[in-house]
Amino acid sequence: MADEEVNGDTDDIQLEKDKTQKKAAKHDSGVADLEKVTDYAEEKEISSQDISGALSLIGDRRNKEAAERLEKEKELQKVSVKKDDIELIVKEMEISRTLAERTLREHRGDLVAALITLTN
Repeated sequence: MADEEVNGDTDDIQLEKDKTQKKAAKHDSGVADLEKVTDYAEEKEISSQDISGALSLIGDRRNKEAAERLEKEKELQKVSVKKDDIELIVKEMEISRTLAERTLREHRGDLVAALITLTN
């Protein structure tokens, strides 16, 4: 009977060692996976030159859009509109004078087209 108790204790100790080894292997696997991710991230790092290139592209695009808006505003200012048409839109649609004038200018002074746009 004493032999059985010793063997039982040995089995318990062996099970604990196996669990500890499995945990260590699992931990080592996690470390290896983390190392792979870190290596991948280091390979994919963006250089400062790439960032400055991207920022300059964005800046150029914004400047181009601003110039286009300014050009559009200049074109709209050239369109002549009647004050009576603006007053009619303001009164009937209950909108601001600037919005009424802008919409009328966008439609080249066409009152009907401006009203249709505002109602849709």
